[in-house]
Amino acid sequence: MSSVNAADAARLNTAHAGVLAAHRRQFLWPVGILALVVGYLAYAFFAFDIPELVAKSRLDRGVLLGLDSVAYKVHVEKNLRRDRFEVAVEGERTATYQPGAYPDWIAIDGANGMEGRVDVDMGDGYRFVIEDKTLTVTGPGISTPFRVTAGGDDLVWEGDTPAWIDLNPRKVEVRPSLFQRVQVTSGRILVFRYFWGWEDFWFDFRSPLSGLSNGALWDLAWSDERIDQEMSNAALIVSEFWGNEGWQHGDVFKALLETVIMAFLGTAVAAFVALPLAFLAAANFNREPVSRFIIRRFFDFVRGIDTLIWSLIFIRAFGLGPLTGVMAIALTDTGTLGKLFSEAIENIDNKQVEGMQSTGASTSVRYRFGVIPQILPVFISQSLYYLESNTRSATVIGALGAGGIGLKLVETLRTGKDWENTAYIIVLTLIVVIMMDMTSGWLRRALTGAGRD
Repeated sequence: MSSVNAADAARLNTAHAGVLAAHRRQFLWPVGILALVVGYLAYAFFAFDIPELVAKSRLDRGVLLGLDSVAYKVHVEKNLRRDRFEVAVEGERTATYQPGAYPDWIAIDGANGMEGRVDVDMGDGYRFVIEDKTLTVTGPGISTPFRVTAGGDDLVWEGDTPAWIDLNPRKVEVRPSLFQRVQVTSGRILVFRYFWGWEDFWFDFRSPLSGLSNGALWDLAWSDERIDQEMSNAALIVSEFWGNEGWQHGDVFKALLETVIMAFLGTAVAAFVALPLAFLAAANFNREPVSRFIIRRFFDFVRGIDTLIWSLIFIRAFGLGPLTGVMAIALTDTGTLGKLFSEAIENIDNKQVEGMQSTGASTSVRYRFGVIPQILPVFISQSLYYLESNTRSATVIGALGAGGIGLKLVETLRTGKDWENTAYIIVLTLIVVIMMDMTSGWLRRALTGAGRD
């Protein structure tokens, strides 16, 4: 009896040890994978020298660029070398205020800004006063006015210097807040005052409609007294908005349309070329292994090279323009869609095809009614998905020279100061992508019957 109990106990101990070992393995695998991931991230952290990159980052410049995206600034400039005084929106010559029509927060005591005293009310109690070559700063936190004088080799200053005043013999920068700033160099005193919003978004600075309220524009649209005798006031409002020189709404919308057309044509060409090739690549329709191998390797080749690389190749071959983008998208997606379609064809239910074959139907009829209805949902859904994705890709390709909204985006980035235009284009691109997503989803449901009861 005791020997039987001892044997049972040994078996129980063995089973218990096996269960513990299995649980231990199940526990150690996730822990080991997690340790490998953490180790790799730690290696990448030091291999890419993340601490040095963070130390070199200019967060203050990032804040300025972010502010420039959602606000505009008015420049008050006294150029000592060129003997010129100017007040302009964003410093643009096309948006310069004429003498006597300056904003009410700028007061000039004298014949003009070069000879008289310029008193700039910066808001929040801060005032910047320019007299001759001297800038005086007063406001909260300054008991003794801060003065800096330009004109010599080095700047000279006196008075209180809070932490928001950056002193340098070559350049003094005063920035009490994000919305008030002044830069003084030996040859120039430049004051910036920021305001929320996008100035002159509807009509440019020189437009006869600039500054009119919505109510005034509505009344003007229905008024019989025309501003331009060659067109109605309503047509003038549309024309002035469309031809806005600063925001270039007409050019931007044309570029967006060009991007959408580029994506549509590239996807359509890829889908209709990939479908017949997919039949040649499917093992259940093409019994020739050599031709199947060639078609499948062709798919691998064209999709293995990124769309950006194809666009660079076509730019060198055919020059700049939308045709380059269409061909790059079409070639890449032919490989991707061809592979997806061929796999869908290989996974069809052959009973439907065999049933039609038993009735004596021809090959084309079997394909039309036995195969196409089964792969049509995949064909439509994948084509629409890639159309949506290619709208984003066309933006990047356009930045390389294919045109469209991508090229307009690069143009705004090159100037380094049109960040509000950059934000405008990005917002429009996001809206187009969202609309494409919603439209393609609706078309998928309508054409494939997905989501129907």
